[in-house]
Amino acid sequence: MSRIGKKPVELPSGVTASVSGQTIEVKGPKGTRSFSATDDVTLSVEDNVVKIDPRGSSKRARQQWGMSRTMVANLVAGVTTGFKKELEIQGVGYRAQMQGNTLKLNLGLSHDVDYVAPEGVTITAPKQTEIVVEGIDEQAVGQVAAEIRAWRKPEPYKGKGIRYKGEFIFRKEGKKK
Repeated sequence: MSRIGKKPVELPSGVTASVSGQTIEVKGPKGTRSFSATDDVTLSVEDNVVKIDPRGSSKRARQQWGMSRTMVANLVAGVTTGFKKELEIQGVGYRAQMQGNTLKLNLGLSHDVDYVAPEGVTITAPKQTEIVVEGIDEQAVGQVAAEIRAWRKPEPYKGKGIRYKGEFIFRKEGKKK
C-alpha cells in the first residue's frame, strides 16, 4: 500500500481543480497547470480535496498511485506559492547579470555564456554572485537551474563554480611536494 497515495491533497482557498477523464487541471493565483494521469489510477475532486485511488492491485498501479498524488500536490504548490532554486557563484571573476530575458554568465571561459530563460521560468540575479530561478512548474525550474549549473560545476580543490545554495562540496587536498 502506498503511504503517500493514501493522503488526499487539500486545495487551499483560491485554488480550484477540475477533472476530465484522466486529466486534472488546477487553477490558482499564480496560473494554471494540468497533469494527465495514467489509466492505473482514478482521480476525483470532492469538498476541496483531490483523492487518488489505484485501479487494481498490480505493482504498476501502486507505483502510479503515489507518483500521481505527488504530481497533483506539486501542481497545487506551484499555483499557490511557486517553486524557487537559488544558485551561488564562487570564483575570482565569475559573475552573472540579467539583460532583458537573457542571463549573461562570465565564468572564466574564452566567451561569455548567454542563457535565455524559457517560457514560464523567471531568472533574476540580485547580486553578481547569486542567481534565482522561479516558476510554477517544479520540473522546469529544476531543469533550468541544472542547465545553468552545468556550465561550471563546482570543483573539489578550490570550490570554484556554480552551486546550489547550501550545497556542500567535498573538498580535496592538493598534491604534496
